[in-house]
Amino acid sequence: MTVLTPAQAKGLPLVDIIDFKWLMAGAGLDVHVERMQADRLYAGECLARGACSRVRLLRDTSQRLADALGIALPPA
Repeated sequence: MTVLTPAQAKGLPLVDIIDFKWLMAGAGLDVHVERMQADRLYAGECLARGACSRVRLLRDTSQRLADALGIALPPA
């Protein structure tokens, strides 16, 4: 497990992660909020899945969270 630094975790407001979680749930995918905050690899995998969505809001949210964490997402 690759752990987020405190600065990286602080860059993700809880409300943004919860918004992302519910957008992903709408797409039929589960997201574990606490793990998103603590595990950089897991966060990157979830964000990459969200970035591939047909839903623009989910794609945009994924990109915003990835930017806050410094995670490069695969090109669309």
